[in-house]
Amino acid sequence: MTGRIAFQGEPGAYSHQACREARPDMEAVPCRSFEDVIQTVVSGGADEAMLPVENTTYGRVADIHRLLPESGLHIIDEAFVRVHISLMAMPGVPLDQVELVRAHLVLLPQCQAFLDRHGIRGEAAADSAGAAAEIAEHQHRTVGALASDLAAEIYGLNILARHIEDHAHNTTRFLIMSQDDDMSRRDDTMMTTFVFRVRNIPAALYKAMGGFATNGVNMTKLESYMVDGSFTATQFYADIEGHPDDPAVARALEELGFFTDYLKILGTYPADQPRS
Repeated sequence: MTGRIAFQGEPGAYSHQACREARPDMEAVPCRSFEDVIQTVVSGGADEAMLPVENTTYGRVADIHRLLPESGLHIIDEAFVRVHISLMAMPGVPLDQVELVRAHLVLLPQCQAFLDRHGIRGEAAADSAGAAAEIAEHQHRTVGALASDLAAEIYGLNILARHIEDHAHNTTRFLIMSQDDDMSRRDDTMMTTFVFRVRNIPAALYKAMGGFATNGVNMTKLESYMVDGSFTATQFYADIEGHPDDPAVARALEELGFFTDYLKILGTYPADQPRS
């Protein structure tokens, strides 16, 4: 496969790592924000987008669910990426010389045991890979960064301690999106993602979910979030196992339609290996 894939963050970010692992033959294109990632694909600057949706440690990635339905893109794949956090510094700097480490706010508490053990203070940065880049640019000798091994490789930093996260299960799920909607059955185990709003009738959500239960369709994710700044306009995001052409899934989606006033399939795609 050739082409370009856009991601949010600086080179060396975990989204960049996801691009390397899931699309090794594509050129990775860094973007400032999730909106910029989407716009880069929409405008033809990249063929695909790599977007994180959830992490096993800190949960849902903010804003993603709001952006996906109106992005104009379709989910064509998913990728689970193990988040390993390493402490890095300038070459020649020993661990006992590092007084401060900088990283994205969500990474610092994930390494708190290691930092406490070595008496290192943590400071939040806008971007972990960006913190690594700043150390290399300014030649800091007492400051380290918590980031990916890829960031150390890109910015020429030395890894002082590898994979220091407190929990061994830290994994991020990414969605790979494209302007082209591929609804074909490309694997034995397929996933389907959709958003919907229930009608304003009693027990609408309960009735809407009933079709999946009675047809034996496994729903692996269901989340609600507000839309249009209203406490009463609630939209639901769902992942299910199966393809819309599967008889059981088709029946469940048909029944869902009776109790919703908005339903949009965002994509159907092969289940990544860690899921299957």
